[in-house]
Amino acid sequence: MRVFVTGTAGFIGFHLARRLLGEGHAVTGFDGFSDYYDVGLKRARHADLARNPNFTAVEARLEAPGALLEAIGRAAPEIVVHLAAQAGVRHSLENPAAYVDANLAGMANLIEAVRAHPVRHLLFASTSSAYGGNTATPFREADAAVTPLTLYAASKLAGEAMAHAYSHLFAIPTTAFRFFTVYGPWGRPDMALFLFTRKILAGEPIEVFAGGAAERDFTYIDDLVAAIRGLMDRPPPLPGGAGGPVLAGDTLSPVAPFRLVNIGGGRPVRVDAMIDELERALGRSAERVLKPLPPGDVPRTHASTDLLRALVGSVPETPLSVGIPAFVAWYRRYYEV
Repeated sequence: MRVFVTGTAGFIGFHLARRLLGEGHAVTGFDGFSDYYDVGLKRARHADLARNPNFTAVEARLEAPGALLEAIGRAAPEIVVHLAAQAGVRHSLENPAAYVDANLAGMANLIEAVRAHPVRHLLFASTSSAYGGNTATPFREADAAVTPLTLYAASKLAGEAMAHAYSHLFAIPTTAFRFFTVYGPWGRPDMALFLFTRKILAGEPIEVFAGGAAERDFTYIDDLVAAIRGLMDRPPPLPGGAGGPVLAGDTLSPVAPFRLVNIGGGRPVRVDAMIDELERALGRSAERVLKPLPPGDVPRTHASTDLLRALVGSVPETPLSVGIPAFVAWYRRYYEV
């Protein structure tokens, strides 16, 4: 296949592109190399992908007028996977303009480019933060998501709405997936596991919010990529079209070939238990400084996995006892610690 992936210098986009290249597909990777975190890490990811002759890199920003339109037109992909975005719950309190540019203007540019150059399937990343103030768990895709707690969450919900509108207007088969606390090798330096690892190895204290009682549905990167790969082959059918048997709990739109899917393991873990696993993997204890939960953070995330299992036959299952040592081993190699 010819696949166009945005955010290939990012954590998830890099891993997805590497898997697709390993399967022999041609991948065009689009990334703007923002300085939200270490650009050197992003360059290293792209350098790894560039060793494969089937990888074509495009360096441009999502919000740049015409950049996506030109790149998608040139690549002529069969599938587009949109993973690039301005991420980070807390950063959205500090730099809201970045979210408007990348997640709103950038999303508009992406769906306009796909409208001009139709594809077999458009897939894009939303977030579990979209569930916002919801308290009933597990979070189910059919739950109302009308209480976003940060601009980041609001921008992702807006992206879902924009994509649904274009799916309806132009019959674009579209799958939106909501991620739940993804971690693993080559991860994001702003995420807790990465931050904790760096500080513990440096002998610095770590800040633990909500006394470590907050729970997260941790999702190992390889499991997440496997789920995306499976969903790529399951484009939503047109309304009233032949799409196979009706799935329990399906989120197919009644007016568009559009579906929303959680990607998580459905097994929340307390943050203090995650830190315990990290201490074992590092062979060091952390000095824990307890802090209240920051604005915009939620006490618990928990994915309903019924629809994902029905669609691809499996859900993320790698336990922290396997995933955290894999991350630590990569971290030690990459940073020579």
